[in-house]
Amino acid sequence: MSDKIVKSDAEWRTSLTPEQYRVTRQGGTERPFSGAHYLRTEQGDYTCIGCGALLFHSDTKFDAGCGWPSFWEEAVPGAIVRIADYSHGMVRTEVRCARCEAHLGHVFPDGPEPTGERYCINSVAIDFKSID
Repeated sequence: MSDKIVKSDAEWRTSLTPEQYRVTRQGGTERPFSGAHYLRTEQGDYTCIGCGALLFHSDTKFDAGCGWPSFWEEAVPGAIVRIADYSHGMVRTEVRCARCEAHLGHVFPDGPEPTGERYCINSVAIDFKSID
């Protein structure tokens, strides 16, 4: 992605809520079953809260029962970057927005077909744009 978004820490703090900043800029995680998008079923697109990049389509969203919005495929190839995460004594794959490097959540190999993947995403890291 060639249109990278680069902001200072102060700029991120003023453009995001404290919880959005904690999750997207500091790699935090929201409480399970608490996010605004966890149970959302409307048709639309999910975008990065930091830069507006398209990340997921609602037709790839599913209820994984994990407490966070889950998707089986990213909307645009290359919109999401994968990073090895060895924190908290676990081996996971962190996912970040390729455009602004916002921490979104993690991806796991236990999702439905056709990809077999489960993108487990923090609601505060994404915005929803309804398709009317």
